Amino acid sequence: MKSAAPLLLVPFREVRHEQPDDCLHYEPVAVRGQEMDWTISAHRHEGLHQIQFLERGEISGTVDGRPVQARAPAILLIAPGSVHGFRHTRDTAGHQLTLPSATLQQLLAGTRLADSGLANSFVLTELTPEARSECASLFALLAREFRGNGAGRVPALLASATLLAVLLLRLHGEQSQKAQGPGARDALVQRYLALVELHFREHRGLPFYAQALGVTPDHLSRSCRNMSRQSALQLLHERLMLEARRLLAYTPMSVVEVASAIGYQDPAYFSKFFSRATGHSPSQYRALAAQGVKAPR
Repeated sequence: MKSAAPLLLVPFREVRHEQPDDCLHYEPVAVRGQEMDWTISAHRHEGLHQIQFLERGEISGTVDGRPVQARAPAILLIAPGSVHGFRHTRDTAGHQLTLPSATLQQLLAGTRLADSGLANSFVLTELTPEARSECASLFALLAREFRGNGAGRVPALLASATLLAVLLLRLHGEQSQKAQGPGARDALVQRYLALVELHFREHRGLPFYAQALGVTPDHLSRSCRNMSRQSALQLLHERLMLEARRLLAYTPMSVVEVASAIGYQDPAYFSKFFSRATGHSPSQYRALAAQGVKAPR
């Protein structure tokens, strides 16, 4: 049986509009804001990272059902697959970069940074004057190169995007350390989460991940608990349920199709697992999501 296509999936070619062959896309936030009456309906991008820098105004909305609210200056990173929808105040001004995730991984080649520090969406609001100035300068350079046609335009764009991605990694790392303490610096856990992102639909056991990381399952689980107060298995299950919630809330796929899409061969087992994890059956959760009640768990 052929699965129904997900709703509200916006591909890169639609993001870019009049520049269909560019390596990335830049535009002022006001371009899309005015076009959409400052309200961006919930949607998702596969294989794309988006970075939004607000220099003026406010934004409110949700990312994967979690509420987001920020006042400028603020930076938002939207990771691939995250379902996000926002409303901007009409005085909002800023910048937005859309970059294929594969390109980002190449730019940060060999560092694992794109698969760890930039694998999940986040919002940065406590920006120092130095961070705000650096971000504004990089976006100004991006805007100038994107609109121009000078020699070396593409390398200049990619170099600017690389510096911007590194800036976000550093700022997010600093914020995480303040919020979570030394455990947030655990490189092993970050590598584990990156592997989970690649393989969670395959339902691999902890021995698979531990072997790939060169540690024992017990050591991996202890490290996860030290950082997040959740075991390695709990983090794996959490990622599965996040994808399930996305598909139930934002696509027309049946419960059977959702189960299959995330690797469950037995829909009844999936329903039981989902109910235990969220407190609602898949059908109940879908009904609640349709009413706007999207619990963050």
